[in-house]
Amino acid sequence: MPIASNFTSTFEQQYEINFLHCYPNGFLKYTDLCNLLQITAGNHADLGGISFTDMQEHHQAWVMSRMRLEIEKLPQWRDSVTIKTWVKTLENSRSVRCMEMHLNGEKIVGCETYWAVINTKTRRPDILALPHDHFQKFQINATTKSTNKIEIDPNANVIGTRTVVLSDLDVVNHVNNVKYMEWCFDLENSKKLIKQEIASLDINFMRELNLNDIAAIHRTESDSFSIYSITKESKNAYALQITWK
Repeated sequence: MPIASNFTSTFEQQYEINFLHCYPNGFLKYTDLCNLLQITAGNHADLGGISFTDMQEHHQAWVMSRMRLEIEKLPQWRDSVTIKTWVKTLENSRSVRCMEMHLNGEKIVGCETYWAVINTKTRRPDILALPHDHFQKFQINATTKSTNKIEIDPNANVIGTRTVVLSDLDVVNHVNNVKYMEWCFDLENSKKLIKQEIASLDINFMRELNLNDIAAIHRTESDSFSIYSITKESKNAYALQITWK
């Protein structure tokens, strides 16, 4: 698609939180928070002519490599929130994009994401084939810390397994990144999630999982954090670090 006539280098989108987004206590699920942030990033890419559809003409797609969220509080059912996004860096096959969620004019979530371009035929990194100079880059931070590499304990205990099913997959034909988080949260203390005890989330994606793959879920924890890792045949595919308030 061509660059939209209303394209701007910063983008805002409003959402009303509905009951499907929420935990039983009426607050937004952490997984749906991530979905809303990524939908906003995708809509901005659409307007700027670097959407999934545009990139597929060159057999390319954006995949997320790292994500960091810093969470002050979560919105509730029927709240109207605004998500803002901008590109911090974009060159060759890599991009850093920032996002913020605001409620009644107050910033309640900051997010930094690190993306890579892959060739969807070779499944290897690729240099972005589409023009992107019209995206102004903003050296503005949405989080106090940047995305980082999570230190995974090779001796972490296995606490569960998952077999990849069709509902886990997205349009890039691999397990969607939010699904990994969902698998981990299903094994977490639900009371801590309901009470909004998460201060920040760090996420790393290292390897694809595909239909019928069997994954092992590992966990190490302390009073201040929990680290999950997901492996296939003993190779790390995903890591999640939860920092508790």
